Amino acid sequence: MNFKGRDFLRILDFSEEELRFMLDAAKRFKEMKHAGENHKYFPGKNIAVLFEKTSTRTRCAFEVAGYDLGMNVTYLDPTGSQMGHKESVADTARVLARFYDGIEFRGFKQETVDDLAKYADVPVWNGLTDYCHPTQALADFMTIEEKLGGFSGKTLAFVGDTRNNVANSLMAMAAKMGMNFIACGPNELHPSEDIVNACRPIAEKNGATITITDDINALNDTADAIYTDIWLSMGEDKEKWGERIDQLQSYRVTMEMINKAKPGCIFLHCLPSFHDLNTSVARDVHEKFGVEEMEVTNEVFESEHSVVFDEAENRLHTIKAVMYLTLTDEYNQ
Repeated sequence: MNFKGRDFLRILDFSEEELRFMLDAAKRFKEMKHAGENHKYFPGKNIAVLFEKTSTRTRCAFEVAGYDLGMNVTYLDPTGSQMGHKESVADTARVLARFYDGIEFRGFKQETVDDLAKYADVPVWNGLTDYCHPTQALADFMTIEEKLGGFSGKTLAFVGDTRNNVANSLMAMAAKMGMNFIACGPNELHPSEDIVNACRPIAEKNGATITITDDINALNDTADAIYTDIWLSMGEDKEKWGERIDQLQSYRVTMEMINKAKPGCIFLHCLPSFHDLNTSVARDVHEKFGVEEMEVTNEVFESEHSVVFDEAENRLHTIKAVMYLTLTDEYNQ
């Protein structure tokens, strides 16, 4: 395995064996964390976490992972750098690479993180773009393996806006790991042909299938895991809430949907979730459109089927694995 100095930009950049190695490394880091075992392998190293889009889990996971590995961490919020304003992405990358041993980026365009990686001579890690969310997919599959025991013969269904960044990375990860994948949502919100055409032959090679459908009955007696995401992502026009509710309310994850799936079906969500009215955004949408629960019901979210907080924790362990493997000389063989 040769990870040293590599960027982590998209799931499709890595082989099945490499992704398996990352998951195994994350499992070991989780064991060390829970056992209180010291793993400060990089004292004196420094990383920058660069955010165009704010976040709870991504920021905390990268910062704690860095600290646990013995590194110093600099957080640059959306107003904390001149990138894209007074300084180009290329120039920002070359400057930060002189100060830091690794750079995380969470933002809007995939081209931005690609350019950071192109011009920085240190590892660049994708914390989220409009195209994909690879660290989330790693955590999701770590969680699926913990709860279901493996991937072969199992089916993951993503329900809702199936063209979004999380769905893209989940499809790629399912193809690589040999897990069947169903993208279930309205036809106008289906994934792009580019990502489907890239993933389908990989899935076939690994004994899995990819299904794109608008029929929620496709999940019946099929889905071992059901995944959804919020209906309007950060940065999208808030005026689209009404349109998106009309498109997706029939794809809300309910207990009826869970009960019709495979016995023991688990529910996943990358968070945050609008499953109740305990957020200002949910209350605003409720006031305008009368919707109390959006992409998932509170009954499902709080049920024994829900593994969303295991997922959230596993962001830490998988991100730690990615950073460790791309910074260490141990596996540079």
